[in-house]
Amino acid sequence: MDPAAEKERDKPKALSNPKVRRALILAGLVVLIAAGIWYYRHETYGKYQQSTDNAYIAADSVVVAPKVAGYIDRVLVTENQPVKEGDALAQLDVRDYRAQSNQVTAQIAATLAGADTIRAQQREQDAAINQARAQLAAATAQAALAGEQVSRYRPLAASGAEPREKLDQLQAQAREAQAQVAAARAGLLAAQRRQGTLGEQIQQAVSQASAARAQLEAARLNLSATTLRSSITGRIGDLTVRAGQYVQPGQRLMSVVPTDRIYVTANFKETQLGLIRRGQPVALEIDALPELEIEGRVESIAPGTGAEFSILPPQNATGNFTKIVQRVPVRISIQATPEVQRLLVPGMSVVATVDTRGAKGELDALRTRGR
Repeated sequence: MDPAAEKERDKPKALSNPKVRRALILAGLVVLIAAGIWYYRHETYGKYQQSTDNAYIAADSVVVAPKVAGYIDRVLVTENQPVKEGDALAQLDVRDYRAQSNQVTAQIAATLAGADTIRAQQREQDAAINQARAQLAAATAQAALAGEQVSRYRPLAASGAEPREKLDQLQAQAREAQAQVAAARAGLLAAQRRQGTLGEQIQQAVSQASAARAQLEAARLNLSATTLRSSITGRIGDLTVRAGQYVQPGQRLMSVVPTDRIYVTANFKETQLGLIRRGQPVALEIDALPELEIEGRVESIAPGTGAEFSILPPQNATGNFTKIVQRVPVRISIQATPEVQRLLVPGMSVVATVDTRGAKGELDALRTRGR
């Protein structure tokens, strides 16, 4: 026999060593215990942790745009400058809008002066109406007297005691007096109608003054709109306006970012949403702040996938169809100290992990009820 083979056969095997066997058994026990711990942790904790790196810090920024057109007179802020609600951001040239306001003010004054003139004419017309009434009364009295004289002389002229010519003269005077009564009555009616016309002119002037006041209010609003003010507290970003630039209504000049009201928008896969609920705790890891975990909380879940709110939503009713897992935006509030929040800006990348253990029994309950 080959001496080498004989030597190899006589060599003791490792498994025959009790120490080796004990070490292997101990290692197997350690592996089993580790696997059991991992399985227990996975079943009680790990599988309820829904994570995504498709998440970003966001803020509801406000775009600053002018309400009126004009040339920029001054820019009162700089890029990244903190501002408070109500602070002036830019000033447009006010000369045109101030002139419009002054013009409307003068128009109101002229209209009211015209109304006062008409009221003075009304007072004069009141005197004219009183005079016309007096003239009508006098003409009526004169006509009555002429009628009485005709009545008294008619029998006398018929008996021959008075000449016929005298009666004819009195009758002519009576007809003339009646004509004067008619003229006086017509004069009174014309004076009264003139009074009504003056009243309508006053109403027209008052209406014109009201319309001018509305124009003045609009002119003052336009004048006040020449000063662009911040509607929120935040920081200036995307400042594109310059002094001397002509701007149009609605043109984007800058943005105000509310850095004290930031949040996280996490786009979870639809397969992860089954147990995500409002109010659940979230662990946030910011790429810009490594090894720092920030607490958060689920604030709301979008009512549709991101594709549903795109400019061109997908139409899957025709053509070939390839199923793609959709993502649903989830809004997460940030619960961090002010010192940490000052380091966060919109657009930063985030890894968000939602602890869904609070809803772990809901799907089982739904399955049970569905059977």
